[in-house]
Amino acid sequence: MEAGMETSALGGVRTPATPAPTAPARRADRPDGGTPPDGLPQGGCDLVTVPARQGLEAVDILRRTAAPAVGPVLHDRSCDTLGFLVPPGTADGWDLPGSACTRTSPRGGRTPAEPPVRGTGWLLPPSDPAQVTDPAALRRALGEAARLIEAADSRR
Repeated sequence: MEAGMETSALGGVRTPATPAPTAPARRADRPDGGTPPDGLPQGGCDLVTVPARQGLEAVDILRRTAAPAVGPVLHDRSCDTLGFLVPPGTADGWDLPGSACTRTSPRGGRTPAEPPVRGTGWLLPPSDPAQVTDPAALRRALGEAARLIEAADSRR
């Protein structure tokens, strides 16, 4: 991690409002060392963490699609990062610059009342314990969000 950077509650690196396109992806075990609570999909889930501005754009993009494409989304208390719950195993191949994918431990059960990472809250709480965000759809939405942010920032 670069000097002056710190880790958010979601395990992602806090960065300026838009991530540097060459920033390396980071994969790590759960930042709090715990396991997800009951209610996450059978087999657990992974967590893709991005800067809040890009994440909010991606949520909007995903919600505009015809199919329900966005699952539960976390935010850290300082609102620096958002975390998308994705299927287990996503972290093994996640390499999108400017984001991080965190592996979780498998567990299943009923819908959680509390977020699976300490120091976070739900932006979009789980409504269906089996629903998570499709990683391919998330990758496309994050790419589109980065392009929209870059275009908006270049007009300033």
